[in-house]
Amino acid sequence: MAHHTITLDTFQQAQRLQKAGFTENQVKAQIENSKEQTIAINGLINDNLATKQDIKELEFKITSMGYKITIATGLMIAASIGVLNYLIKLH
Repeated sequence: MAHHTITLDTFQQAQRLQKAGFTENQVKAQIENSKEQTIAINGLINDNLATKQDIKELEFKITSMGYKITIATGLMIAASIGVLNYLIKLH
């Protein structure tokens, strides 16, 4: 699975907060909180979202399984017909 990351511009965030009147301690606390939330969101994204490549790989696997099931079913039918012919000849 591909890895995607949301980034956080802490410098820009700090400037905005300071411009709005936040103290230095408030700015630091807010940025730390934002970092933690960004890490959590990145984890959710990478753990739960499928990429186009993930879907293509899954489609390929499903198609391959379909071919295998078709071949196995054909072999079972052919074997059943062979057994029935043998049983008919015995009778």
